[in-house]
Amino acid sequence: MIGKLRAKLICAAMASLLLVLVVIFGIVGILNYQKIAADADSILSLLQSNDGRFPDFPSPGGKPPTGNHSFSPELPYETRYFSVFLTTGGRVLSVNTGKIAAVDTQTAISYAGSVLADGKGRGFADDYRYIVYETNGEIHMIFLDYSREMRSFRSFLITGAAVSAGGLASVLILLIFLSGKIVKPFSENYEKQKQFIADAGHELKTPLTIIDADAEVLEMDLGENEWLRDIQAQTKRLTELTNSLIFLSRMEEQPHMEKIPFPVSDVVQEMAEGFEALAKARGKTRTCRISPMLSMNGDEKAIRQLVSILLDNAVKYTDDQGRIEITLEKQKNTICLKVCNTTEGVSQESLSHLFERFYRADKSRNSQTGGYGLGLSIALAIVNAHKGKITAATQDEKSLLITASFPQ
Repeated sequence: MIGKLRAKLICAAMASLLLVLVVIFGIVGILNYQKIAADADSILSLLQSNDGRFPDFPSPGGKPPTGNHSFSPELPYETRYFSVFLTTGGRVLSVNTGKIAAVDTQTAISYAGSVLADGKGRGFADDYRYIVYETNGEIHMIFLDYSREMRSFRSFLITGAAVSAGGLASVLILLIFLSGKIVKPFSENYEKQKQFIADAGHELKTPLTIIDADAEVLEMDLGENEWLRDIQAQTKRLTELTNSLIFLSRMEEQPHMEKIPFPVSDVVQEMAEGFEALAKARGKTRTCRISPMLSMNGDEKAIRQLVSILLDNAVKYTDDQGRIEITLEKQKNTICLKVCNTTEGVSQESLSHLFERFYRADKSRNSQTGGYGLGLSIALAIVNAHKGKITAATQDEKSLLITASFPQ
């Protein structure tokens, strides 16, 4: 349990940190991309307003052109671009590649064809930012070489991802070392609780045995009466509760029991037949679908107790004239035991609590059904000791299906 708590703590912390990093990194990346696109669009708008070329910038000491205060006089010399003019039908009128060396006429025409097919007014074609506009019945396309900026952007993304991964790895290592100290108080309390349950159980067994024996002696001397019967009944209940607590504590202290092969089909069949008379006496229908010749590695005594708990639970809580279905089958490399019974009062909200100690979904039936709410907790401990999985499900809130699966 403590190991699972540590694992959940580490997973929750790492998931939270990862989410924060993804959000921050995503926002920064989007803002950077938008800034790159906006800067490129400003240059393209300048070229568009001057029919595909830069305006004349002033000589040193002169005034810059109106509206172009943010542009450097070096911009025309450091900017690489090309343009393609087409008719509205898509025929190429002219291609200007004089301001770029990496693109020839055919490549420029190819880019123009791709952009024309996309039908967008702005965007990126590889590392070229483009703008498409119509003027005087012609389609003009201007492509701006932004490969240097895009390489810097991609480098930023790669570096940021690497740094984030390194940070996550560092935090993971720290959490692995620190999580033990974080959960230590819970671990100590849990161990003390288990020890208390085990010690209290053993200490209660002796006085309960004495009380039961004394009640029998009094019954022989005084004869039967309701007070002695009540004492014996309550002593029996306390003895069963004590034995259940001791068994549950022992299962949790020794989760990895010795396992040997045994015929699980025969065990389930035998236990099902043992509960048949009880089910019929209470007016409940029992059906079995048990695959023959199935065997598994485990503790046969513990599996018998598991089957007994599930069948006893089904018989107790099946409604009048209800049905109980027992299924044992092999699914790939897993042996599945399923016990399904019709019942009232089961809800989706209660399913997550069914395997908790002392939990009872229908508290109004405590006096009728007996038990202490420990049965399914013991079933969970048995299944966990066999490295299996147990689940509870309901489809219509009028039936309960408990499935225990064991790896072979």
